[in-house]
Amino acid sequence: MANRKSRPKRLSDLDMDTRIAKDQYESRLQAVQTRFRQIQQAYLHTKDEAVIVFEGWDAAGKGGAIRRMASVMDPRGFRVWPIGAPSAEELARHYLARFWERLPAKGEIAVFDRSWYGRVLVERVEGYAEEPEWRRAYEEINQFEAMLTDAGTRIAKVFLYIDRDEQLARFEKRLRDPLKRWKLSFEDFRNRDKWDQYEEAVNDMLERTDTAAAPWQVISANHKKYARVAALTGIADRLAEGVDLSPRPLDSELERRFERETTG
Repeated sequence: MANRKSRPKRLSDLDMDTRIAKDQYESRLQAVQTRFRQIQQAYLHTKDEAVIVFEGWDAAGKGGAIRRMASVMDPRGFRVWPIGAPSAEELARHYLARFWERLPAKGEIAVFDRSWYGRVLVERVEGYAEEPEWRRAYEEINQFEAMLTDAGTRIAKVFLYIDRDEQLARFEKRLRDPLKRWKLSFEDFRNRDKWDQYEEAVNDMLERTDTAAAPWQVISANHKKYARVAALTGIADRLAEGVDLSPRPLDSELERRFERETTG
């Protein structure tokens, strides 16, 4: 994994033209998907657990990256939690409560498609949280994640960023595609009006919550295939740290039982 000091700390640090060669994409995607299968098999044996956080700009490719990971995982130990606006019942409780309930059990991996960082992003920008609340949330989130990592949970956090022109081009594709039109809403365009405010909020988030135990991976996502491979590779690196990914040894008793079946 890249040294923390070399990673982008602000959105303006990103090279938005970064891409992957066409002849490398499929092989690198398949390689990282194989690693995810190995990671999940190892976790089922070691009882490790992991939390994966996806945040990013609308239409930046979070769903596509998650789908490529989920497609090779056994759903018995892998859950994806799409996070939307809190319900009335959830609003009556501490904002972190609904995330505690979705944390993985031993041996499991949980993916949050948006997360507790909504407190310092959308809730901050849209005024759903008062300033003292979202300012307090940085330390609350750091403590929350520290509790998880201290207990052995690995955390991988990804933020995908695209520029204004690329986002508008993707919005048009969604608008014209009957099978993707449902993804586009008036809220998406309203958020564009507050682009600078969201950038400021993201930069503050990166500065305040990028920790040694739970670092951010910030990725330029103008080129989907590059962003997809970069995000999944970074997540796999994080989840594999200190874990033996070797296949489990063949159970000799099971092998003998199989031989009895085949020999009659």
